[in-house]
Amino acid sequence: MATLSAFSSTPWPNPNPNTSPTPDFDSFSDQSYPIESDADSNFSMPDHTIEHNEHDHDHDHDPNPNPNPNPNPIIQNPSSTPPDSPSPPSSPQPTLLHLSFNQDHGCFAAGTDHGFRIFNCDPFREIFRRDFISSPSPSEDAAAAGADAGGGISSVEMLFRCNILALVGGGPHPQYPPTKVMIWDDHQSRCIGELSFRSYVRSVRLRRDRIVVVLEQKVYVYNFADLKLLHQIETIANPKGLCAISQQNSSLVLVCPGLQKGQVRVEHYASKRTKFIMAHDSRIACFALTPDGHLLATSSTKGTLVRIYNTVDGTLLQEVRRGADRAEIYSLAFSSTAQWLAVSSDKGTVHVFSLKVNSASAGNEKSRTASDSNLAVTQSSSSLSFIRGVLPKYFNSEWSVAQFRLTEGSHYIVAFGHQKNTVVILGMDGSFYRCQFDPVNGGEMLQLEYHNFLKPEEAF
Repeated sequence: MATLSAFSSTPWPNPNPNTSPTPDFDSFSDQSYPIESDADSNFSMPDHTIEHNEHDHDHDHDPNPNPNPNPNPIIQNPSSTPPDSPSPPSSPQPTLLHLSFNQDHGCFAAGTDHGFRIFNCDPFREIFRRDFISSPSPSEDAAAAGADAGGGISSVEMLFRCNILALVGGGPHPQYPPTKVMIWDDHQSRCIGELSFRSYVRSVRLRRDRIVVVLEQKVYVYNFADLKLLHQIETIANPKGLCAISQQNSSLVLVCPGLQKGQVRVEHYASKRTKFIMAHDSRIACFALTPDGHLLATSSTKGTLVRIYNTVDGTLLQEVRRGADRAEIYSLAFSSTAQWLAVSSDKGTVHVFSLKVNSASAGNEKSRTASDSNLAVTQSSSSLSFIRGVLPKYFNSEWSVAQFRLTEGSHYIVAFGHQKNTVVILGMDGSFYRCQFDPVNGGEMLQLEYHNFLKPEEAF
């Protein structure tokens, strides 16, 4: 049973009762990071509750995936008014449960065992935080207070830079049940809607007209404006909650695991087409989608190769090699122009690869010939290609242009910065790196900036 609720009668208590519910979004109004013009007024949801059985929707496609003529939710711009007073600095350092970038990689969200925090990437600074656990009194044990109060947030999904976020409880003492997606309005400092399921929520993806919820073996697609279920998809076991969606208003492309090992499923909602791609022999470990939904990068649990596909016809456009040893790939990220691809893994090195494909042409089905040509260029790029049939494929591989060394075994995610030829790296140890790579000569990246965003004494 999945329960969908939207409510406004009984507000959730303000997690920061001594502060104004309006966060400090000063850096979001910076000229280089404009607030999108189609999100200018209050987000609203109807006051109703709908219950339905998860197995009552066996169809794969809703006959009309865009039932509303204007499906974009109406969302309020964040105010630049800072809180009346900052969060208490005496709180103990939290434990990180989650890290993720927003859709344009200009901000990132951190879920902790206390609540959540939102940061700006360039310039780096903490924008606001919501701590659901208040500081314990001198006579109260901090651990006992935390156990009573909850506060753990295992997933925070931003919607660009607006006041609406999707939260999922987690950690030893979750703030909300891990089977629910809570729609949080930070202007009201409360939840304005929820989606409830029988099993744990693995991840959530947002765009202005859709909410996508990923469970262990199912993906649900909802209309943002009224929480109407539009589509449900069955997948192979997906404990990581792998899912990616495009962000262009003109079309929606969704990628999730298929029903077979190594398979990805691509949903093109505008053309009502489904494409299955056998991307790898091993299980899918990670994938990333360009904002327009035309290019898909995938890696398997082996972690040695990354493949780039055309999502329209499933053509393999390029293959690059991270290394020879097995590795767990933590994140893949395209640059805004799809000229570069960044990869992070448990080996402690962030790689940047040069891509020979064009995202715009990949969206055209007539690009198959050009795609085959690109693949031929890729396969002949090695100086040893004249004996390709004799030497292993390893010697014909394309290697990364630039690298940045980190601590092996630590968990890092990566995205491209808004400054030219830069990457931003986030670590589950609280580390923030900004690095620059040389697009011509390559080699080791130059570290431009470092912060530990968990340290309370750090000045942002």
